[in-house]
Amino acid sequence: MIDWIAELLGTERGHMVRKVLQLGVLLLLGWAGTGLVRLIARRIEIAADDGDGSVLSAGEKRGQTIAQLVRSVGRAVVLVAVLMSGLNLFIDIRPLLAGVGILSLAVSFGAQSLVKDLISGFFILLENQFVVGDGVRIGEHSGTVEQVSLRAVRLRDLHGALHIIPNGSIPWVINTSRGWSRAVVDIPVSYGTDVDHALAVVRDELTRFRADPAWKARFDGGSEVVGIDRFGDNGIVIRTLIRTVPGQEGPAFREFSRRLKLRLDAEGIQIPAAQRTILMQPSAGRPDVQTADPLNDDAPLDEG
Repeated sequence: MIDWIAELLGTERGHMVRKVLQLGVLLLLGWAGTGLVRLIARRIEIAADDGDGSVLSAGEKRGQTIAQLVRSVGRAVVLVAVLMSGLNLFIDIRPLLAGVGILSLAVSFGAQSLVKDLISGFFILLENQFVVGDGVRIGEHSGTVEQVSLRAVRLRDLHGALHIIPNGSIPWVINTSRGWSRAVVDIPVSYGTDVDHALAVVRDELTRFRADPAWKARFDGGSEVVGIDRFGDNGIVIRTLIRTVPGQEGPAFREFSRRLKLRLDAEGIQIPAAQRTILMQPSAGRPDVQTADPLNDDAPLDEG
């Protein structure tokens, strides 16, 4: 049996069978390499996990970003390695590599924007400018970062639209999720309200909000009612600053606004509605001028 296999492999047909078997081994190694890349990426995510599922920390965001990069780059490397090794089994790829080198040199002159994207993406990741899950503003677009690669950034805005922004075209970045965030809650009260009582109510509600066990982990540092911010057209505006962990300023703003509205209603403190006063004066001594009825433009009130 062994002699027959050796004789078969020595023939031209056996040579082809050997190459097919080698190609199968290459495919198996490629499959194993892809699995290893997935395993490494998963290990990175697990190492960055702090065990708190309610809040995505900065370390977890960076771990997810690096894991995404490992998956994309690792799969590309494994695919190219398997493809080139598989071709080398059947043809001599050295002339092909030389031709590819010359072609890549020619293409590089027309692909300067791609090179710029790759270099910019490398420095974005190296400098840790933003990671997956950060709320950022890039140029005219703002939203949550869903993916960061060496070529482009995927940004999901508030309306659900996905913006794919090449790294080389990013002029500047405003990161609202780095270190800590802040929710600014402005609440107007009518001019007839006892301001000291209203301030006491807002401070008390803020204390209750911060003491809520379901929200304690989302706060970072102190929060305060800074007092009267301005005199508006319809009422006095009281400002509250709530400092949160990155990415939680939106939920904290909405929840505290809800609680504050219910509390003000219970306390009988009125939130003013927009009002407009219209003064109308008849034109004296001019019988040809009519004063219009504000409720009916077609019906004059006075004909002189």
